[in-house]
Amino acid sequence: MPKKAGMESWKKKRRQEYMEMKEYRYYIFCEGQQTEPRYFEGFKKLIEDNPVYRDMVLIEIEPCQAETMRVIGMAERYVKKNKIKKGQIWCVYDKDSFPPGDFNGVVHRAEQLNKETPDLQYHTAWSNECIEFWFLLHFAYYTSNNHRSEYKRFLSEKFTELGIGKYQKNMGDIFEILMIKGNPKLAIRYAKRIIKDGEGKTPTEIAPGTKVYELVEELAKYLPEEIKKKF
Repeated sequence: MPKKAGMESWKKKRRQEYMEMKEYRYYIFCEGQQTEPRYFEGFKKLIEDNPVYRDMVLIEIEPCQAETMRVIGMAERYVKKNKIKKGQIWCVYDKDSFPPGDFNGVVHRAEQLNKETPDLQYHTAWSNECIEFWFLLHFAYYTSNNHRSEYKRFLSEKFTELGIGKYQKNMGDIFEILMIKGNPKLAIRYAKRIIKDGEGKTPTEIAPGTKVYELVEELAKYLPEEIKKKF
């Protein structure tokens, strides 16, 4: 075996052993390459710095630059390639202007996969129409079905009021801003209320709406106690 191939094989084996050491495993596949990954990196950093859970929790964040059904398709390929047998797979994606069949289809595909792999469960953290709707719920209960530009405008006005400056896509400190200046606990409560009011409807029909709160609640379990209180 060539030296390079042997080294790659060794690294892959060590990585597999490292992953299997972790009791709680989360693989997060984000539609966007920066906004969503940077937000969830905030959780990852705090959890990895938490001595209580850092040796127990694995969080892998994969920016996909893909939408709806392509996100879960990439997740499936990743699972197969890395021979993942246990954990939670989370698909984080927006509605935007994509067809209803594709947007709803991710939920249907996840349900199908979950019947096949009880130890490896797929989850859909969708936003209709965009992740910015989840962000703005940190500041207000909002039920108007608007375009992404309106949600961004709302955030920019709120950020300006708070002395942060305008909201910009791909902000590197978006997690810290929402945690310190916003109210994550209220955001979760508002998001749950909207989903409950839309019970029986498809994700496409719940507009606006978001299930990002489900992933946030999962990750918040492993945060340091003083920060966990915010969620």
